[in-house]
Amino acid sequence: MSEMMEQGMELSIYTGVVLRGSNTKEDEVHSSGTLNIVEYSFGKCIEWRPTEESVVLENQDQDPEWSLVDTHTRRTRTTSEGADSCGHSKIVRILFSDLKSFRINLGGQQLIFIQKDGTTYVAFFQLSKAETFVNTLKNFIHFRSSTKDKNLYYVLEEVETALNKSFAELNLFQENTSDYVWNFVKNLQNRPYETTLEAFSKLADIWLYKEPVKRPVEEAVADLLNSSLSSNQHEPADEYEVIGQADIGLQFPPRPPCPRGLPLSQEQWDSSKDSEGRIIDPDAVKEIIFRGGIHPLLRYEVWKFLLNYYPWNSSNAERIEIRRKKTDEYFNMKLQWRSMTPAQENRFSDFRDRKNLIEKDVNRTDRTHPYFLGDNNHLELLNDILMTYVMYNFDLGYVQGMSDLLSPILCLMDCEADAFWCFVGFMDQVSTNFEMDQSGMKMQLRNIHTLLYNMDRQLEHYLTQHESGNMFFCFRWLLVLFKREFNSSDIMKLWEILWTGLPCPNFHLLICVAILDTERNVLLKNNFGFTEILKHINDLSLHIELQSTLSKAEGIYYQLMAIENKLPNNLRTIIGLEPRERTSDESDIEENMIDASNSSIRTSSRRNSSESVTTQHGNNEKSFEKGLNFFL
Repeated sequence: MSEMMEQGMELSIYTGVVLRGSNTKEDEVHSSGTLNIVEYSFGKCIEWRPTEESVVLENQDQDPEWSLVDTHTRRTRTTSEGADSCGHSKIVRILFSDLKSFRINLGGQQLIFIQKDGTTYVAFFQLSKAETFVNTLKNFIHFRSSTKDKNLYYVLEEVETALNKSFAELNLFQENTSDYVWNFVKNLQNRPYETTLEAFSKLADIWLYKEPVKRPVEEAVADLLNSSLSSNQHEPADEYEVIGQADIGLQFPPRPPCPRGLPLSQEQWDSSKDSEGRIIDPDAVKEIIFRGGIHPLLRYEVWKFLLNYYPWNSSNAERIEIRRKKTDEYFNMKLQWRSMTPAQENRFSDFRDRKNLIEKDVNRTDRTHPYFLGDNNHLELLNDILMTYVMYNFDLGYVQGMSDLLSPILCLMDCEADAFWCFVGFMDQVSTNFEMDQSGMKMQLRNIHTLLYNMDRQLEHYLTQHESGNMFFCFRWLLVLFKREFNSSDIMKLWEILWTGLPCPNFHLLICVAILDTERNVLLKNNFGFTEILKHINDLSLHIELQSTLSKAEGIYYQLMAIENKLPNNLRTIIGLEPRERTSDESDIEENMIDASNSSIRTSSRRNSSESVTTQHGNNEKSFEKGLNFFL
């Protein structure tokens, strides 16, 4: 209570700053505010306040640059200012003692703060003056830039020592939560695979969709695990652990630049058709789409080709007939479940369970998107399409995450039957993500590890040593194909690029490697542990730059192809090359590399459990659905 009433002294102020936490929803409107450096008895901190509650100095000019406040312009404030009717503070405060590093992005427009526990805040500066904040910050804390990334800075020491508060004193936990926390830790030891996925997903929901000032139990669990699993913290160093010459692996040439192109235009699309509307050269069209996507006004038509609704060689007249037949087929399937009586449902438990799950998921799918807002919110269409898919493919049925894949398609098509058949085409490509035994997901996670093991042995070694070599933190990326990582316009572009199948099968796995490559210095130099890695990867949601990531992923592909004749068969298979016969010496080398890679995964998976890495999962569908519920 004394801290809540304590007066703080402003040392500098910057106006016109939008601050977003990692848990901010994509479509939420963010208010502008002031970003201040404030001194309290418990330490100095970076503090953001919304404009309507910010204190602006009377003699401050209109140029929103950071400036030190001299002794004549200093004023005090209490931490209770800006509190709502319930007494909850609306400010965001980052203590210097909690600050681990920060990064300047987007040419000085964006500044990303990373705390020691992995929490991330992103400040958007209206006039691209983030560098001026960095210059001011030099007056209060000591830091230095990374030798490998000039835009990344590491805090070397604390100017002020924050009060050493316990969890109880800081009121991080609600009442009666100790059993919850330690049961969670126990489960992590007894069921590492399931519990890791559960933790990832539960924390994902909290970090993405809850307010940062509200500290729920799940986030407190992250702090607890951070302190228990990442006890070997040390100051960041320019040099990482040395990898022996024998462990370096394949030698790749420098990564080539891969500039992106322009979207498929109306003129290009029209010129690609013959007089009867057939696509003359589908491969050429796909190449244009891969380079730059599709113009938004063309997506309604072109997506139907990419998702096998229409054959590429179909004429205009044939497509009219195809659409008529598919519309009739859709409504016939829809009638099958709509005409089911309550008595039938009562005796059809599988159908009833899937129906209930769809109803629950539909009500929470993309509810901030304009298409699903208001009274006429199209949720009934979303529900009906998913229910009809259950009748179309009852063996697979409905699994949580499918509504995420359907939502952008329905928003674009705005037609029930068209959206259904495009969704069918999409599911044909990613259905293995939703299989009960999770074999498809596990294979993709292993493939990411294989790529990383061969292309960046140092990062792979670091992740393995920090209980993350199993790549579970990539689970959500793969499950819904990055749907939660990009905004609505970017995800449409990304999906249509992936649907081309270029430049190779599993290009989405190269995108995963590209994202990890971008974040490698943050992970290594901050010495992130298991929980911090998990949290940091989660915090990337809506903060990943699509164009640069695509360029980097394509560059990784060309690096692989540059030494195609030296690639082991497991890498060749991932990028769609035919396996080749090996000499006896080459076979021994490849077998040793595969064994070493698999050993890294096993070591990571066993680190918190005495069980085998091949943990058996129940075949019960409800159990599987419950597990995915934590992710979504």
